[in-house]
Amino acid sequence: MPETTTNQADFWFDPLCPFAWITSRWIGEVEGVRDIRTVWHVMSLAVLNEGRDLEPGYREAMDKAWGPVRVIIAAREQHGDEVIKPLYDAMGTQIHIGGEKDFGIVISKALAECGLPAGLAEAATTDDWDGLLKASHEEGISLVGQDVGTPVVAFNGTAFFGPVLTRIPRGEQAGQLWDATVALASYPHFFEIKRSRTESPEFN
Repeated sequence: MPETTTNQADFWFDPLCPFAWITSRWIGEVEGVRDIRTVWHVMSLAVLNEGRDLEPGYREAMDKAWGPVRVIIAAREQHGDEVIKPLYDAMGTQIHIGGEKDFGIVISKALAECGLPAGLAEAATTDDWDGLLKASHEEGISLVGQDVGTPVVAFNGTAFFGPVLTRIPRGEQAGQLWDATVALASYPHFFEIKRSRTESPEFN
């Protein structure tokens, strides 16, 4: 588990996941009303589903999912941890707000927006960075188990998947949800609470 300070939250994301996007925007709201700072890490739906027997359409999506996370890992290695969040913001805005489905376009625009070399886009089509990508993924997923997905959040020795939200809580409501989530997840014998999802994510 990453080295933490008292008020540090560690957040693992895949930029393709709409629920991780909403949760990440929620964490941004929480930072405004609670004394936490967030450190951002990459995890990967492609890695999570590697070797699994998937429905053909989802397998195709997972094959394409390698590109953005490979680029973020390559950028992190060449330009430092501080580029992770801006790249995530730029990619996620295009994918989830803009509806861009061509990840080549997503990557090139995100790199330009963040002032990073266009050549980093080449990382999307090579496995050169996969060892580091899988290490980052495993660092997060090992805290919660292999039967969950993205995002993973760790805070003060407590780690949890999600929460899965379809709207972005704002202001003090975001803080209250944070308090409740941390309290529930910190109980060592708590494992799951769930209900069927009846609506799609909205990002505004």
